[in-house]
Amino acid sequence: MLASLLSKDTLFAVSLFPYLGFLWFMTRSGRTPRLALIGFYVLLLFVVITIPAGIYAQRVFETSLANVDPLHGGAEFFLTLSNVLVVLGFRQALIKTRKSQTASDTTKPLSETNDLS
Repeated sequence: MLASLLSKDTLFAVSLFPYLGFLWFMTRSGRTPRLALIGFYVLLLFVVITIPAGIYAQRVFETSLANVDPLHGGAEFFLTLSNVLVVLGFRQALIKTRKSQTASDTTKPLSETNDLS
């Protein structure tokens, strides 16, 4: 009984609910960089693609998805794409923040930037 509750398929299905909640909060906050948010959604796309690819590998090739390189590589592409988008999105946000801080530092009067007291 416990083994079936802790099977990889059950855990995988249950893990989607917290991730959907994460996506909902990240979207609603309005503070997540757009490109990073797209990356988080592409990760969900990776999951959606991996499930039928795994079923296809099992039925046609009678082995797991990890053993069918073309299918596995195709599915993993979306995981890689997701990671790249998340990193680039947060990188853009950091660059933008640094530029705005630099710009605000240069527009302050000298008396505000050098505290000599």
